[in-house]
Amino acid sequence: MARRVFFSFYYSEDAWRTSQVRNIGALEGNRPCTDNEWQRVLSGGDAAIRRWIDNELAGKSCTIVLIGSQTAYRPWVQYEIQESWRKKKALFGINIHGLYDQKSQPSLKGSNPFLGRGLADTYGRTCDWDIPVYDPSGWYSTDKYKNIADNIEHWIDDAIARRARWG
Repeated sequence: MARRVFFSFYYSEDAWRTSQVRNIGALEGNRPCTDNEWQRVLSGGDAAIRRWIDNELAGKSCTIVLIGSQTAYRPWVQYEIQESWRKKKALFGINIHGLYDQKSQPSLKGSNPFLGRGLADTYGRTCDWDIPVYDPSGWYSTDKYKNIADNIEHWIDDAIARRARWG
């Protein structure tokens, strides 16, 4: 069964790497935005970006943050995490630094984007430390991709179960 997910990532640095993950057949994610479409959204300013994100989150059960070297520091990624949590979406991250870009280059590992976001359960207990971030195994980019493809459905199911416990 295909899962409906929202992918959060730093577009200008990681679009190539993230497209590999977004093309895994077991997922129904937000349709990849072309460069022209994204530029059109950006030209509408912050309100247009917020509206686009909110529309893309609608109907999704899980947000997957694809973590590159600068992802944790991007304001729109932070907004997507906060909105996903507020809308009771499941959350988890996947480190993508080992996947190659269009020049067959990996990147540096990024920081955990969930820590310090103040995500709390219905009782006010902080949960950001309990949101999993997976670091795909393997030596080569193809090995890491295969590890993601083999496990992503399980990671989604696990994230949904965790979110249900937090309320």
